[in-house]
Amino acid sequence: MIHRVTAALCIFAALLSFAPLANAKDSFKVCWSIYVGWMPWDYGAQKGIVKKWADKYGIDIEVVQINDYVESINQYTAGQYDGCTMTNMDALTIPAAGGVDSTALVVGDFSNGNDGVVLKGKKSLKDIKGQTVNLVELSVSHYLLARGLESVGMAEKDVKVVNTSDADMVAAYTTDDVTAVVTWNPLLSEIVGMPNSTKVFDSSQIPGEIIDLMVVNTDTLKANPKFGKALVGAWYEIMATMSADSDAGKAAREFMGKASGTDLAGYEAQLASTKMFYTPADAVAFTTSDQLKTTMKYVAEFSFDHGLLGEGAADAGFIGIETPAGVYGDKGNIKLRFDPTYLKMAADGKL
Repeated sequence: MIHRVTAALCIFAALLSFAPLANAKDSFKVCWSIYVGWMPWDYGAQKGIVKKWADKYGIDIEVVQINDYVESINQYTAGQYDGCTMTNMDALTIPAAGGVDSTALVVGDFSNGNDGVVLKGKKSLKDIKGQTVNLVELSVSHYLLARGLESVGMAEKDVKVVNTSDADMVAAYTTDDVTAVVTWNPLLSEIVGMPNSTKVFDSSQIPGEIIDLMVVNTDTLKANPKFGKALVGAWYEIMATMSADSDAGKAAREFMGKASGTDLAGYEAQLASTKMFYTPADAVAFTTSDQLKTTMKYVAEFSFDHGLLGEGAADAGFIGIETPAGVYGDKGNIKLRFDPTYLKMAADGKL
């Protein structure tokens, strides 16, 4: 499965169709794709938890799986869905760059080792200098590489990046020509397990920068607060179940593992390198921290440097990003919002 790939070339899809100004309604659609932090949406849909919360507020929420991650974001951007799972970087470079005002409703987790840089026959990130690095170009892997190089006083000019599909990554690494890769789990674990391979940098060294979200259309949310309440309420019921050290918790994690193509052990291994915010209080603390604004500055700068903010972008601050700690970028062009209103309602037991 493609996961968390920034589709710079697909931004044009956002321009094909824009939903009209949102009005109050009672039927909604959200989409998701396979990744450790988004499997709870499948579980919640299959087990009736999303329906339970939608019924509470007198609305209907359809939860749809889309196998192609990029396509799911493009369809959301085009107005075919009211919400979609995506990373913070992709939320900025696809819907926000496409002119769609979006809100990170659920801040679910951040990668805490799920993404990494692996070298063959070398033990230190500094040894990457002059090497060809295989990765999914313009993805969070590319971002991770840039941040890693920065940490050892290097820049992208010190390596050569080769765009490689995630579907081809493991096979490519088995060849003699490929000596450096950046990828995500479960591919990362498979590659690290190969002979003479060392993980020299991973997302745990930039904690909180690769964030997994449920993003919703801002106008739709404003016109339909019940939609926000139902989604957030369902999410934290799911979190309470899957995080429990009980038979029910184990069954939930096993369900999610099988649904994502692995088993209970495989899924729990992925959870171990994911910082899940199992309680709304944890999500609120993360979202309201000053660090989030700084993180989005890094992401915006990387995105601008790689031409991902659109042709009209004059600088990294072209798109305004609103966080509780303040706005990064143009306050007159805010298109991505981290609004903890509904998370706080959950934390206060007011859903």
